[in-house]
Amino acid sequence: MKILLDCFGGDNAPDEVIKGARAACDEFGSQIILVGDKSAVAEASQRLSVSLKGMDVAHASGIFDMDEDPRDIVKGKPNSSMAVGLNMLAAGEGDAFISAGSTGGLVMGASLLVGRIEGAKRPALAVAIPHPQGCYLLLDAGANLECRPEHLRQFAVMGSAYQEKVFSVRNPRVCLVNVGKEENKGTPIVREAFEMLKEIKNINFCGNVEARELPVGGCDVAVADGFTGNMILKLSEGLAGMLFKEVKKIFLATSRTKIAAALVTKQFRDMAGRFDYSEYGGTPLLGIAKPVIKAHGSSRADAFKNAIKKAELYAGTGVIEDIASKII
Repeated sequence: MKILLDCFGGDNAPDEVIKGARAACDEFGSQIILVGDKSAVAEASQRLSVSLKGMDVAHASGIFDMDEDPRDIVKGKPNSSMAVGLNMLAAGEGDAFISAGSTGGLVMGASLLVGRIEGAKRPALAVAIPHPQGCYLLLDAGANLECRPEHLRQFAVMGSAYQEKVFSVRNPRVCLVNVGKEENKGTPIVREAFEMLKEIKNINFCGNVEARELPVGGCDVAVADGFTGNMILKLSEGLAGMLFKEVKKIFLATSRTKIAAALVTKQFRDMAGRFDYSEYGGTPLLGIAKPVIKAHGSSRADAFKNAIKKAELYAGTGVIEDIASKII
């Protein structure tokens, strides 16, 4: 299995990308193709004293910047590392593609260069968000700001298949994010999607879920339009970061609290690890005909390493074929 890795996507490229790729090669035996300017990759490798042994480099002379128009990924920036990597994936020169670059560019490029699963109307970013018992899958997390009811119906099918195949959740509970649990709540689009989801036989649809239930395991798959989903994601990230900082301040406030902190350091670190996005690697772009993973824009080496592991798992579970057989 060969993983194509955009070496110039994200805030910390190419250094953290290269270090993460090296770690994945050493720990998992991954086969990785770094996509980017060969001379710049070689310079970074030498400067970091990180060997590229066991990795290939596919040359791409350009970079697709975060602020560029997503539509330029095809015609305006065909030589960018993102476009070259996606074209290689489409041509069968790799089994999965990972990028921490522009979300809009990746969604547009994956849709046009790689293509969608037959019957899939829109791709969706499916983010795993931790809760005390594990994690729930939130989709769409930002690929489609506006959605029609049939898009939400398909997101439910795709999310259910991914939770079952990749996270081994049996018969995952699928819910529609809404302002109340009653069937008649929400916008016309959400109400129509609810009626559609009730009719699907191959998923475990459990009705509406309120946002306050998500952090405590209210469902396994939370379905929303990309605007709502991205707001939930960003609020969850910000709230988690704030709470951990406040707890740390309390522990360091006095000599007594420092003693208390020493007694629970391991448990606190374990909890922080469970809520660390880097442990989950990256976000799959479901609905695309081949595995595409969006890594967090600020990803560092550990996050890229885990994204590579996630890409190998995604490519090896047959989830895309499962989605293709169920989507309508």
